[in-house]
Amino acid sequence: MSDAQNPYSYLREDGPESSSGDTGGPKEPEPPATDLEFGDDGVGEALRHADEGELNAAPFGIIQINDAGVVQLYNRYESNLSGIDPADAVGANFFTELAPCSNNPLFFGRFKDGVREGGLDEYFTYTFTYQMRPTLVDVRLYRDEAENNWILIQKR
Repeated sequence: MSDAQNPYSYLREDGPESSSGDTGGPKEPEPPATDLEFGDDGVGEALRHADEGELNAAPFGIIQINDAGVVQLYNRYESNLSGIDPADAVGANFFTELAPCSNNPLFFGRFKDGVREGGLDEYFTYTFTYQMRPTLVDVRLYRDEAENNWILIQKR
């Protein structure tokens, strides 16, 4: 099935399996392109210095949102976890369109408080339930020095 006919083609890690220089042998896995780690104290500030390739290679979900909750970046891990194509996520409101189950005081309330106060660094466990089987995750909310807002999600 071609990519135009397969709505889940974005979930593949590798591109199409054709190349004029392909030897047909097993491919060596590429080393991780990033040192981003969910549990690192400095991961929040490291996000704003990472390029899109590093953000997509991270072993956890990364969503960048503006102060209104509109998605600016949706990485590959989060796309695979949620089943939402990054092209569909960017421009959508995270709290009302993508994950309305997070539109509550525990999640959205913490985000709003952090934006209002000009600083956000929260860590909590959460269960996503919207249009998916209940999924237990660890969540980090972070606002960096350049006032970018980040949601980091790691499946438990």
